[in-house]
Amino acid sequence: MEAGFAFALPPVEPSRMGPLSHFDAQGASRMVDVGDKDVTVRRARASGRVRMRPETLQLIRDRKVGKGDVLEVARLAGIMAAKRTGELVPLCHVLPLDGVSVRFEFPDAATLAIEAEARATARTGVEMEALCAVSIAAVTVYDMCKSVDRAMVIDRVRLEEKSGGRSGHFLRED
Repeated sequence: MEAGFAFALPPVEPSRMGPLSHFDAQGASRMVDVGDKDVTVRRARASGRVRMRPETLQLIRDRKVGKGDVLEVARLAGIMAAKRTGELVPLCHVLPLDGVSVRFEFPDAATLAIEAEARATARTGVEMEALCAVSIAAVTVYDMCKSVDRAMVIDRVRLEEKSGGRSGHFLRED
């Protein structure tokens, strides 16, 4: 471990956490069997932000970054990542995605907001696909702009909404 980088996870209170579905009774990893779940329309929306110098964001908006159109490359990278989520996240099911979209907004002069939505008609949700799309789109923005701004920060990657399946509808309140 590098000097100055240490953390400890707080103990988990058993009463606050249900059983972990990706582990069996002996603690071994397992892929959850979704064979008995109903096929339903699943939808998930995730978001994230890339904070940077205002000059860097202006280069992106003006499509003047030397490596090309940052937003279109990041959009494509996000869609491709969603399609490969089952290869990237251990124990994640491979899903036949019906659609993936990646959108960008500029909430202020130094922030690029990224939102991705994944949709599938399947037995399990698409939250991980939406989160992967946002994450890889953000990393692509960083990669394409790092030559002009190495201090960029990727943050607030989170699930905003999900629907479909037994667990019902989730909508982030904050």
